[in-house]
Amino acid sequence: MNLEECRARINTIDDEMLKLFIDRMKMANEVAKYKAEHHLATLNPKRERDILLRISEQTGDELGGYARVLFSTLFDLSRSYQRRINAGPSPLAGEIAAALEHTPELFPSRATVACQGVDGAYSQLACDKFIKLADIVYVKSFEGVFQAVEQGLCDYGVLPIENSLYGTVGAVYDLMRNYKFHIVRSLKMHVSHALLVKPGTKLSDVREIISHDQALGQCSRFIKSLKDVKVTICENTAIAAKMVSESGNGHVAAISSHRCAELYGLESIAESIQNNDHNYTRFICISRKLEIYPGSNRVSLIVSAPHRPGALYNMMAKFASLGLNLTKLESRPIPGRDFEFLFYFDLEATVRSKEVVELLNDLASGPDLFVFLGCYTEV
Repeated sequence: MNLEECRARINTIDDEMLKLFIDRMKMANEVAKYKAEHHLATLNPKRERDILLRISEQTGDELGGYARVLFSTLFDLSRSYQRRINAGPSPLAGEIAAALEHTPELFPSRATVACQGVDGAYSQLACDKFIKLADIVYVKSFEGVFQAVEQGLCDYGVLPIENSLYGTVGAVYDLMRNYKFHIVRSLKMHVSHALLVKPGTKLSDVREIISHDQALGQCSRFIKSLKDVKVTICENTAIAAKMVSESGNGHVAAISSHRCAELYGLESIAESIQNNDHNYTRFICISRKLEIYPGSNRVSLIVSAPHRPGALYNMMAKFASLGLNLTKLESRPIPGRDFEFLFYFDLEATVRSKEVVELLNDLASGPDLFVFLGCYTEV
């Protein structure tokens, strides 16, 4: 057979497969109705294992693996279809619809905002970009930001979640599972670090450098170039600058921002000391209630996947089937459960799409943990 004849034959086979797929999904519909009437679970692991075993035996070693992937995908589609048929009104869809209806067109210019650290912290600089006239409440920790928002003490909270040079802010991701909140905005901000000292201090005088661990990691090459210098981690780059300002020691320096030099009466003796000038930190603005502003085109989720082969692949295939671009995938271990993980997804998507909402409903109705963190714009 030549190429055109092969393609014509494949087209015929595809048409036959499509008819069989439609017939199979119709039967899945009947199964869904029966299970609903008899209060049976959608998932039947034993039956799926038996089918995969039979398929493997029939296809042999060469195509057995491909056949298992094909039928595992069919099982996942069938379960999704059955859950959609049996599902009642979706609480998530209702929550999203209400947010779309009631969120104002413009992001507020005045609000009470929780930030970790003190005046001059990068979170405060990010807050100024989110909200022009923010009444900032400073808290000691990232957890304090989540608590202030969840308890209604502040309208919003600002948190760093990742850096282009030093990666994820793991402490923030680990806290996400413990609090109820929604992401309403995100921001990618360029960060330029400087070495700040008390006036008159020379670089050769410095014997200790204080800063947050993220900033220290972002400036690791500069730190390694110095000799006999102690490194001390503190809660925040602005707190580090304040500590140097209040110290009577002329041998201590802080890795911080130019803003902090102005605020705390310090001098910069080394500029742009980060490992690479392409140094950006991504911040999120969180709220207790769901707000979805016009133009929102990014969706964030927390999802757990069952501890079985192909589970994460099948989940990601659902996003791919709608042509959704996955821009972030972060995994964090679940405490107390060996080798099980929560997955944090960022997608280029909007909940103004019916197909996207149906996909979110499907994930929410499954047996695994699912948290819709929000639909927002990165500014």
